[in-house]
Amino acid sequence: MHLLLKSACLALLTCCTAVATASQPLPQHALTLYDEAPKYPVDFQHFDYANPDAPKGGTLRLAGFGGFDSLNPYISRGTSADNLNLIYDTLTFHALDEPFTEYGLIAGSMEKAQDGTWVRFHLRPEARFHDGEAITAEDVVFTFNTLVEQGAPFYRAYYGDVQEVVADDPHTVTFHFHHGNNRELPLVLGQLPVLPKHYWEGRDFTKGSLDIPLGSGPYEIDDVRPGRSISFKRDPDYWAADLPVQRGFNNFDRVVVDYYRDGGVTLEAFKAGQFDFNQEMAAKNWAIGYDSPALREGRIIKEELPNNNTQGMQGFVFNLRKPYFQDVRVREAISLLFDFEWANAKLFHGAYTRTASYFDNSELAAQGEPDAAELELLTPLRDQLPAAAFGPAYIPPTTDGSGNLREQRRKAYALLQEAGWQIVDDQLVNPEGEPLSFEFLLVQAEFERVLLPFKRNLASLGIEMTLRRVDVSQYINRLRSRDFDMVVSGFGQSNSPGNEQREYWHSSSADNPGSRNLMGLKDPAVDALVDGLVQADTRESLVTHTRALDRALRAQHLLVPNWYTKVYRVAYWDKFAHPQTSPKYGIGLFTWWVDPDKADTPMQSDDVPAVTTPVSEAD
Repeated sequence: MHLLLKSACLALLTCCTAVATASQPLPQHALTLYDEAPKYPVDFQHFDYANPDAPKGGTLRLAGFGGFDSLNPYISRGTSADNLNLIYDTLTFHALDEPFTEYGLIAGSMEKAQDGTWVRFHLRPEARFHDGEAITAEDVVFTFNTLVEQGAPFYRAYYGDVQEVVADDPHTVTFHFHHGNNRELPLVLGQLPVLPKHYWEGRDFTKGSLDIPLGSGPYEIDDVRPGRSISFKRDPDYWAADLPVQRGFNNFDRVVVDYYRDGGVTLEAFKAGQFDFNQEMAAKNWAIGYDSPALREGRIIKEELPNNNTQGMQGFVFNLRKPYFQDVRVREAISLLFDFEWANAKLFHGAYTRTASYFDNSELAAQGEPDAAELELLTPLRDQLPAAAFGPAYIPPTTDGSGNLREQRRKAYALLQEAGWQIVDDQLVNPEGEPLSFEFLLVQAEFERVLLPFKRNLASLGIEMTLRRVDVSQYINRLRSRDFDMVVSGFGQSNSPGNEQREYWHSSSADNPGSRNLMGLKDPAVDALVDGLVQADTRESLVTHTRALDRALRAQHLLVPNWYTKVYRVAYWDKFAHPQTSPKYGIGLFTWWVDPDKADTPMQSDDVPAVTTPVSEAD
């Protein structure tokens, strides 16, 4: 009898243990947004878009724009150098052939609470900084707290749902959340760069310094010429070189970035062989700017790679803090006077599609009338949203491309009159007699040719737009201090939008210096839609919330929509090779390599003069 009781107790204990184990999250090699299976299994050897046998060696030479005065990319002070991510590793590694999946890098495995209230990262014991010191949970805690407390305002908003981060032991760190409604947050935290606590303690993190920082990534900073160039050297003892997420990556021995202040000179420098790879953003340059003996001889390659990413929004952004831009009718009227069809035909060689949605080129973009699911989200906000948010999703008007904007001018003037403006002595003025006059702040000279016709169209209704071009440092400072009327800017989007939407549109980011809420939007209805998007618990819910948010933003005419293209336009000297399979959601430049059979090919043609460019006042 006693033995039977003992056996029964053991069986009950075993059963309870099994139930408890089943209810505990299990460590996993990858994180996905909705707990779907990742593309790559736990024993995968490399990504499909990487060549694990790619040879190492050679130099990749790139161009930067403007200059830099800081090697700290995590603060708002100063202008940081390009490509500093090369020296830092993150907890996880983002796959470029899945919408949103994170595989372990510094963290060998991860686990999430079933109720979404925490995520735990188990660090690899072999993970090392460049000085040989181990990467520990204390470094992760230090990094997170430093970025939130001393970093750019972006981090406070981005990590706002984190309650605390705890080092459970030297190789285990847990992030606890205020609630379990932010499904994206574990993946976002996986993208956290890990800074060395022992290096930064005793240093002023908030200072924009040119001291070479300590990292743990595949490259170290080799040489710095302030404002002129920065070079990186590959770490031959990189601790993660043989991990599946790094095989076939980081094949260049050196990466050099030289800085130029003028886009036209940059292109000439490329054609002269002074750098190797250029992602072209200007349609005119792509159409005719690369013509040269090197292109005709096949020593320069032009290639269009598919771009399957959600395109997001680029546009001429209104600063709503300015009184004359606070009326939506004024903003819509100004938008009507940008003739995209004329610009596309005359300036862009027909290369672009007009952007309509903040989530263009994806299923996330609102189309036509709102469906029942979208209305369920929008209806409770009806008193706070423009009526246009409940009709067909706004699409910018089209013209015949002739430059004749008679119909647009008529509509624009009707809107302006409705808002209290009228033309007096060829000048548009409000009831107080104040003219509608504003400044467009620029950093790139190339945009002037796009804006001058826009300026003329505005002037036809008595609106004065002044173009003001400044250098990079002044431009960044003016953006941070919100000292502008209108600028051109972009709001990039992923296939799984989330926390970054707070940084773009939420009231909490409107007054943060350096936030991406450039227009200063403070709208309770938009806040509610953003919060709902972040908390979406299924892909279907995420799509519905994103479409509803898209409608609300488009109805408010926060900017003048620009354009996009569905390809990456890249030009490069014929010294490279790249994998046969391209990543679906990126260029994957750091999976390329220098082809040993082409490495000795002369880049500079005898009949193309070398270009030297002043990049600072000292030159």
